[in-house]
Parts: sequence; C-alpha cells; structure tokens
Amino acid sequence: MHYRTLGRTGIQVSRYGLGTLMMAGAMGNTHAESAALIHRALDAGINLIDTADAYGDSEEVVGAALQGRRDDVVLATKFGRPVGEHLGHRGASRRWIVAAVEGSLRRLRTDHIDLYQLHRPDPDTDLEETLGALTDLISSGKVRAIGASGTPVSDIVQAQWTAERRGLARFHTEQPVYSLLNRGIERELLPVTQRFGMGTLVWGPLGQGLLTGRVGTGGESDLKRSGMVRHLSDPQRVGVAAKLAALADEAGLPMTHLAMAFATAHPGVSSALIGVRTTRHLDDLLAGVDVTLTPDILDRVDEIVPPGTDIGVLDQTYRPPALEQPALRRRSAA
Repeated sequence: MHYRTLGRTGIQVSRYGLGTLMMAGAMGNTHAESAALIHRALDAGINLIDTADAYGDSEEVVGAALQGRRDDVVLATKFGRPVGEHLGHRGASRRWIVAAVEGSLRRLRTDHIDLYQLHRPDPDTDLEETLGALTDLISSGKVRAIGASGTPVSDIVQAQWTAERRGLARFHTEQPVYSLLNRGIERELLPVTQRFGMGTLVWGPLGQGLLTGRVGTGGESDLKRSGMVRHLSDPQRVGVAAKLAALADEAGLPMTHLAMAFATAHPGVSSALIGVRTTRHLDDLLAGVDVTLTPDILDRVDEIVPPGTDIGVLDQTYRPPALEQPALRRRSAA
C-alpha cells in the first residue's frame, strides 16, 4: 500500500480508503461479514476508514470491528444529514454538532475521531457557528481534524477566509465525487483545495458501478440497495463507460484497476474511497493498488472524457439553494 499526507495535517493516509456505506446492515451483510472486510482491508495496509452517522448502523459495525485495532486507523465520520425524523437531528448548528459527535463517539467505541466532516453544506446555519463548534471539539481532544463534503468551491473559499479572520479551525479536507465519468472537480475544486493545502478524499471512483465491469451481470443489486440504480440506465454514461472499457482492454488492465489508478493519479487527491460489500470485490481492487497509468493512457482518457467534464449528474451531488429554489433565480412579477 502507498501512503500520502492528508493535506497539511501531517496525517498519513493510504492511497485507498475504505468507505463503509455498503457495510450497513440494510445493505445485506451481517456484522461479522462486514468486520471480516474491515480486517482484510487493514491487513492489506488500508488505514483510512470513512463512515457517517447517516449510514444506518455503519458506525456501530465499524466501532465493533476496530476493537483492539483502533490505533492502526485514521477514523473519519460525518455529520449533518438527517438522522431520524426529528428536525433538530441534522444540519450544522452548534446544538446538533455537540449532540452528534457524542453519538458517533459512542457508536464507534472510541474517545476521539481523527477526521470529523460536515456531510453536506447547511445554508441555514451561520458558517462561523459551525466552525466555532468544531474548533471547540478539536480543543477538547474529541476531534483531531475537520473537513467537509460536497462543498461548492465558493463555499470552500469562504470557509477558509472565515476561519482565518475569526481565529477558528479551518476545514482540513474536502470529500467530492471523482471518477473517469465525473471529472468536474478538476476545473476549480482541486486547484482550490491544493492552494489552501487541504486534503481531498474522493468518493465514487468506480462510477457508481459503471466502471466495475459487473453491470448487466448481476452486479446491480448493491447499487439498488443504495438508491443509485438510475445511473446504470443513463445512456450517455453507459456509452462513455463502454469506450473506457475498450481502452482498459487495450491497455491490458481490468476496468476497476484503470478506474482506481485514474482517481488517484491527480496530485490533489489524497485518497480514493472504495465501497465494497464482498471480500472478492475488495481483493480485486487491492490487486491493482500498484497500477500507474502512462501518459499515453491518460491522454486517451482525456480524449474520451475531456478534463473538467462530468458525464451526467449524480443524485448524491449537493445542489445549492440557488438551483433548488426557483424564487432565488426568478424575478418576481412587477
């Protein structure tokens, strides 16, 4: 396994990180099966595990599996998405952050979280309040570093400026989607995170299943469980994935190895999060951890999917209020 520094935190993370959405009980695995996957990943050198309080019982699964191995892991979790039906159990207010972190610590069976991330922006909460609460968590020792996920570039810049001007902890990381099919972050987001010395943990490197080679062969079930199945029928994404599969064959690489090598080739990427549900899938990805792509292959990728281009829009991508609320983009009638 290869390791990289997570931005300017000094924390060393593996080139691949283990995402644990698929390890929630609702996805079909028993806790014992998920624990075996986690142990297999750790034994292979993966030291970054990423979860969230909104991933069902995923935090509990991770916490149980890490007993006796907690010190070997950079443990990341997220807060902010709805947890249950209570209106107060979501968002980025100080009130919820203080409660949410205690819940995550309890479920993860640990006294500290290495990376605590805002799962999605919260336009209803003042950014200074959010950063103030997170700064206090760092001071208390409950959290080592803080980050965010799905943040628009302008908000990343605003958060950095706010932290500097108010003397607060700044976001150390960002977690965006990135794959052969979704290269939009190359345009602005990755240059900005590099400029501010932030680490970048990318999710979705296998294109929500289209870059696994298993679509159409019974591999869709995991995606159906996680609500991503619509992307398997997007004609544009499917067509481009077919061209990339042909390139992988030409290069003598499994499609998954081409996809993972691409996602970790950008100098701004710290780690690519893989979401697996079986040992076979994990071992397939681990077998490609040493693969690097030649300039010729990368040039061919650029011809199929130009730099900075997204092929289709994912449901999981954050859409800011300016797009979601018509009143913010339409003048009222005179």
